[in-house]
Amino acid sequence: MKKYKKNSGGNLLLKTGMVWAVLLVATVLMFFISIAIGSVRFSLPEIWYALWHEDAGNAYVIIYSLRLPRALLAILVGASLSSAGALLQAVMRNPLADPGTIGVSAGAGTAAITILLLFPNMTLSVPLFAFIGAAVACVLIYLLAWNDGINPVRIILAGVAVNAVLGGYNSFLQLQNSDNLSGVLAFMNGSLSGRNWTHVRVMALYAGIGLFLAFLCIRNANALQLGDEMAKNLGVRVNASRIALSAVSAFLAAATVSEVGMIGFVGLVAPHIARMLVGSDYKVLLPTSMLTGAFMVLLADTVGRSIWPGTEIPVGIMMSVFGGPFFLYMLRKRGNFNGA
Repeated sequence: MKKYKKNSGGNLLLKTGMVWAVLLVATVLMFFISIAIGSVRFSLPEIWYALWHEDAGNAYVIIYSLRLPRALLAILVGASLSSAGALLQAVMRNPLADPGTIGVSAGAGTAAITILLLFPNMTLSVPLFAFIGAAVACVLIYLLAWNDGINPVRIILAGVAVNAVLGGYNSFLQLQNSDNLSGVLAFMNGSLSGRNWTHVRVMALYAGIGLFLAFLCIRNANALQLGDEMAKNLGVRVNASRIALSAVSAFLAAATVSEVGMIGFVGLVAPHIARMLVGSDYKVLLPTSMLTGAFMVLLADTVGRSIWPGTEIPVGIMMSVFGGPFFLYMLRKRGNFNGA
């Protein structure tokens, strides 16, 4: 029996290593593809030369100043959103939970849209208000769900209700400001267009803090998905853990909303794919989700700006096209899930 367990553990470690290697290679390949293709195409030697030589002219401007920061931002956004979704799925014990479906992203988006439309002279404060909006939405969801403790089903129902109300408010705000929607539409659809090194640096700071906190939550995430009673037996403070994991998830979601707008389905699809590949242990699930999310957003953005010559489809729309059918597939297979 001991030998079997040892072999089983070794096989699992080998499988996880192979999955990580494949995802890492796929992400690196997609990274270079995203830099190479577009309205102007470049070969790998041209890309390499332009990255290190400013005298490359237009190639340097296109590759270093436009495509490289955009690709790096896609990776950071994908890793952040997928981690946020994975944590929420542990909190809810439901693989259909993500920041977009329960209202956390809507809270951040509502605050940002309010600033963009009603207080355009305060555009620089959008990240701060996005954080506040996500936090307020999260608190409101927990207040609505609280009844001598927090039940995951009540959290999801409260989140759906908050999401609907905020969605109605956003639509009303856009109707009342229909002459000033150019920037807001790009924000609502989630776009990496026009992003530069400043956005990359800011997002790298947010993602670094959020992902570090996410890794600190691994033990509690594993405990929560076992159920409240089992988590309590393991010495975990269930309600406090749910609030902490939700706060980290809200931070990561708000960071992405403030920098690139509303991008849905990443936090839903990436953790589920990761769970299919490596199982439900957050020690391996969280890193796998990050790699999967990074690859997905990078792929969606690359396809969106190259599939239709002369037209760029925002990454948020591309993720909806890919994620919607996957969400329906998950609903069909819901009976096979046992918790998060």
